[in-house]
Amino acid sequence: MEEQPGSPQEPSERWTLIRDIAVFQAKLVVDGLRDLLLVPASLIVGIVSLASGIDGRPGTQFYRLLGVGKESERWINLFGALRNAPPDLELPEPFPDADIDDIVGRIEGFVIDEHKRGGMTAQAKERFDKALDALQRKTRG
Repeated sequence: MEEQPGSPQEPSERWTLIRDIAVFQAKLVVDGLRDLLLVPASLIVGIVSLASGIDGRPGTQFYRLLGVGKESERWINLFGALRNAPPDLELPEPFPDADIDDIVGRIEGFVIDEHKRGGMTAQAKERFDKALDALQRKTRG
């Protein structure tokens, strides 16, 4: 017997949906709290990473924090309830092939080109590098 369009949902489907809505809300809260903690932690760890490189290589602590963040993202599995979606559900088209990292890469490319031409970014980079070098010297000695 086929289900007619517009016929009421099975009670188990309703309860699955109610559960998925509640779990999604809880996951949003956990994800938001994680992000709220990651903002200051990443800034602090980023500064520490810049100031105290290991074997002359900065960034170790920051990238470890990113690893923990990525694992927490996998653990939260924000959109895991999609496994309960009806099989005939048409999902929206995926975002274009570009992601935020690609956009940042394009901007970075523009800034690097400006730097190579000796524009304003070259002076800013030079000042920033001097400030970081001074910070590293200060923390080491």
